[in-house]
Amino acid sequence: MSHDGLVLGLEGTAWNLSAALFGDDLVALHSSPYVPPKGGIHPREAAQHHASVMKEVVSRVLTEPERIKAVAFSQGPGLGPSLRTVATAARALSIALGVPLVGVNHCVAHVEIGRWATGFRDPIVLYASGANTQVLGYLNGRYRIFGETLDIGLGNALDKFARSHDLPHPGGPIIEKLAQKGSYIELPYTVKGMDLAFSGLVSAAQESSAALEDVCFSLQETAFAMCVEVTERALAHAGKDEVLLVGGVGANRRLQEMLQVMCEERGAAFAVPERTFLGDNGAMIAYTGKVMLEHGVTLPLEKSQIRPGFRSDEVEVTWREDEPGEIFATGPHEGGTARGAEAVVEIREEDVVKRRVSKRYRSPALDKRLITERTRAEARLIAAARRAGVPTPVIHDITADTIVMERVEGDLLKYVATPETIRLAGEAVGRLHGAGIVHGDLTTSNMIVRNGQCVLIDFGLASTSAEIEDRGVDIHVFFETLESTTENFEELKQAFIEGYAETFEGADEVIAREHEVELRGRYL
Repeated sequence: MSHDGLVLGLEGTAWNLSAALFGDDLVALHSSPYVPPKGGIHPREAAQHHASVMKEVVSRVLTEPERIKAVAFSQGPGLGPSLRTVATAARALSIALGVPLVGVNHCVAHVEIGRWATGFRDPIVLYASGANTQVLGYLNGRYRIFGETLDIGLGNALDKFARSHDLPHPGGPIIEKLAQKGSYIELPYTVKGMDLAFSGLVSAAQESSAALEDVCFSLQETAFAMCVEVTERALAHAGKDEVLLVGGVGANRRLQEMLQVMCEERGAAFAVPERTFLGDNGAMIAYTGKVMLEHGVTLPLEKSQIRPGFRSDEVEVTWREDEPGEIFATGPHEGGTARGAEAVVEIREEDVVKRRVSKRYRSPALDKRLITERTRAEARLIAAARRAGVPTPVIHDITADTIVMERVEGDLLKYVATPETIRLAGEAVGRLHGAGIVHGDLTTSNMIVRNGQCVLIDFGLASTSAEIEDRGVDIHVFFETLESTTENFEELKQAFIEGYAETFEGADEVIAREHEVELRGRYL
């Protein structure tokens, strides 16, 4: 693209219609948000709003049409009616200006404008908005999803709670304000490995009889701690050293503070773009469209259909193809101290000491509760799994925050992932599920290959359950990790399924449920 060339970007996936021009820098930006008279966003009304203000919003930035080199638009994910309105306008502008069309993934655009605005090169990204909550990292040409919400997005969860108390839309800012006067009360905390869920938390908050300020405080503390924990888990697993916060909920000061504290404790850098680039905005579409155009990525009119469920890991990130996006830093295997997402593990000559450490980003009462609950449950379930024939470490001692256990000699599965070793993992998980236990954090960092067996470690999120749903989510976490960190995912997935079916009679039903979990719409 020539120095004088500009890309026009149109964003309108949900509540905000926005247009921007990007050249070497942001040239122009104008937005017109749809504010519902009451309640949440109504897709058809949002689309009607976008259609009614489209001409005015575009004309405010399109003052030099002869300089436009391409029209970029948010192709998805988002609300169907809104996406269609924006796509129709983008096609018309592309034809009228005689320039190419660029279809941009909304989630990837949040990441790219964040990288541009902060100067971060290869971060773990927490993307928290109304409909989306994902933890992403780049590897081999795609943004891999390390973890995400299994039900609703964080912003929608806050809005849902706000509506139940007749608070104005959007709910996030008013909840943040009320929380400043509140104190902690106990609410459900749902983290499943790299994934999380907000529905149970919101329901409990809605039903609470505590003071509204206390409920707002605790809703924030709990939801944000869940997000930071999953981000930290991805950071520890991937071995990266930057964390980037993007999306509309990223404007919340408490969420920023919690991530900052977590990063300081881990020696990682943290950044959040200025507010202009946090919520849905045309600048992120124009900038990402510009980068895509520079790498020859355009969209023929006949292939410009909207994609309401367009996932970030479906995008071929050609503009970063020269970067491997390295995953994994080598940790101490021969001895020394390793730091995981929630514990310090001292690897001694004869044994391993796992001590859960306090997290300064968490409310003290929540922190103490999680450390005690998880330590006690971990010891109990490791012993139960071992009795059922699952390869696990032998426990030597336990206190309120520490477990002393056998040192397992071998290689972490994430370093030796082959069809043969992954099949061993499937066999171990099959035995575990057959014993009525779900691991809760099935990643390749929590499995050690030793003497033709796969030893399961780190039962910190484990629980007893014979539910197909829980088993399906357990395996979904594992598949998600495999897909985000390996190049031959389909081959490895099949090997796991074969091993799993070998040792667990209900395998077919669980694998079918895992597929359902994968396909669930998370952009509602």
